[in-house]
Amino acid sequence: MDEDDVRIDRDAIDVPLVRRLIAVQFPGWIGLPIARARPDGWDNRTFRLGDRMKVRMPTGGWYALQVAKEHRWLPRLAPVLPVRVPTPLALGAPAAGYPWSWSVYDWLDGETAATARIASLPRFAHAVAGFLSALRMADARGGPPPGKHNFFRGGPVSVYDAETRAALGTLAGRIDAAAAAAVWEAALHAEWKGPPLWFHGDVAGGNLLVAEGSLSAVIDFGTSGVGDPACDLVIAWTMFEGESRSAFRAALPVDEAEWARARGWALWKALITLARHIDSDPDEAAKARRILHEVISDHAGARLGRPP
Repeated sequence: MDEDDVRIDRDAIDVPLVRRLIAVQFPGWIGLPIARARPDGWDNRTFRLGDRMKVRMPTGGWYALQVAKEHRWLPRLAPVLPVRVPTPLALGAPAAGYPWSWSVYDWLDGETAATARIASLPRFAHAVAGFLSALRMADARGGPPPGKHNFFRGGPVSVYDAETRAALGTLAGRIDAAAAAAVWEAALHAEWKGPPLWFHGDVAGGNLLVAEGSLSAVIDFGTSGVGDPACDLVIAWTMFEGESRSAFRAALPVDEAEWARARGWALWKALITLARHIDSDPDEAAKARRILHEVISDHAGARLGRPP
């Protein structure tokens, strides 16, 4: 097995382990309370360190590839972005049986973005688009290209062609596979021809923080990089619809080809999620079906020349 594919038991990454690592590597913080953060992540386990810091611990080798990247690039990106992003405070080393580098960041106040916490979804969509526009304008020279560190986001959607077609086969007879395949083919043929641009890679409610009903911060840049930023538009179908989706698209410099590639990214994730959960997790399956419906409907509307 490739060492990047190694994962460890999440339950082994606990408060006592964090306390041992802090005591040895950052003794100035020994007296600070440590507690699991809520919500916790999957790719990384997150802990509160005192009132104003957090510790992030990768749960696998692929996620550990993201640690040095964030420490290098977040301080360079932060000054050009319109909302707060995490500030790396310390870089921890493997120790005490824990095999990877880990991070200490500042704690950003706010709650994860759920519709009930957002004062106006169209205004929120416009703010997210403003963040992405600013991120795209950041200097991309020397930035990390698509690769294992970010699961190849920013590259062509064709990297997931085999997975997508396998999911279509699994779901044959249970979804409109022909309509879904049409969305996928359109994404494959809408090639990216621009220069590499910065992207976040996982723009979703769990990585967007809200304070007083508005976007206040964006977290978790582990899947960030430079390349095709179409993957950042998936939120158009996972969170936005109707007026908010239109506001999101109108606020971005996005052409039809990029929108088609973005539909491909959203379709891929919805298909593999549905294929995995259709018979085991009704809630997850329902969410995936909704996104699939939205993506297919959007594609059909584009073919008929309807506005988004």
